[in-house]
Amino acid sequence: METATIWEWVGYLASVVVAISLMMANIKKLRWWNLVGAALFVAYGLAIDALPVALVNFFIVIIDAYYLVKLYREPQNPSSE
Repeated sequence: METATIWEWVGYLASVVVAISLMMANIKKLRWWNLVGAALFVAYGLAIDALPVALVNFFIVIIDAYYLVKLYREPQNPSSE
C-alpha cells in the first residue's frame, strides 16, 4: 500500500475545510472558511498539475475576497425593525 503524498493530504484538508464552510450560519465565517479551502485547492491543483482545479478555485478565492471586502465595508445594522 502506498503512503499518501503531502499533496494528497492537502487535497483532503481542502475538502474538509470547504465542507466545514458549508456548515456555517454566519456568512462572514462561511466566506473565510471557503476562501481558505479554495486557496488550499489552488495549491493542490497546481501541485498535481490539474490546472482546471487550480483555476476554478482561484476564481472562488477572488469571489470570496470580493464579498468579504464588501461585507466588512458595509455599515453595521444594529437590528432590523
